[in-house]
Amino acid sequence: MTEPTALTPPTHDHYATLEQQAQAVKIALALFLASEALLFTGIFALILSYQSDWPEAFKIGIAHNTKYLGSINTGVLLVSSTLVALAVDAQRAGRRLLAGSLTLGTAFLGLVFLAIKFTEYAKHFSDGIYPGGRGHFFLEHPEHGLPTFWTLYFLATGLHALHVTIGTGLLGYRGVMIFRGSLTHSVEATALYWHFVDIVWIFLWPIFYLA
Repeated sequence: MTEPTALTPPTHDHYATLEQQAQAVKIALALFLASEALLFTGIFALILSYQSDWPEAFKIGIAHNTKYLGSINTGVLLVSSTLVALAVDAQRAGRRLLAGSLTLGTAFLGLVFLAIKFTEYAKHFSDGIYPGGRGHFFLEHPEHGLPTFWTLYFLATGLHALHVTIGTGLLGYRGVMIFRGSLTHSVEATALYWHFVDIVWIFLWPIFYLA
């Protein structure tokens, strides 16, 4: 059994070596991310299908969306991905304080993303835009397909925001554990999850804000 060092997580009893443990974690994470990818692929297919049915309604919906806030959030997530990648490198190099700082910095940017997203939702609600085509916006814009656009928007971005919330919580926890010197909690798996969340947003951004 591999002996843990100050920067190496210990091997659990049901694994023969640390390498075997790490490989099992990677396989489990790959299966989880594959299932998540299938989920979002189905959502993207649904969105594109309705967009082909009501292209004009989708253009109107995009025109009334908060493009500047969505674009700012794109930048926030791209920077956060860079930080968490640097955190993984710092942890591997044994730079504990830097790794912890970068991990917590990524979690902070996750909170920034959520704050901007909820600001978007608040603006939509004030404009009379609610899921299911409810609100005075749809009385003023009775185009067929607009309720579908906004329902899909709230569904897809809300589900993504849920994933961001989970990732932010995990990153915050990992960052605190790194600062405490409890490196049994590697940040690498959480970083891969965070990269996946960012990639999903890269697809959502043009669909709902730019297309």
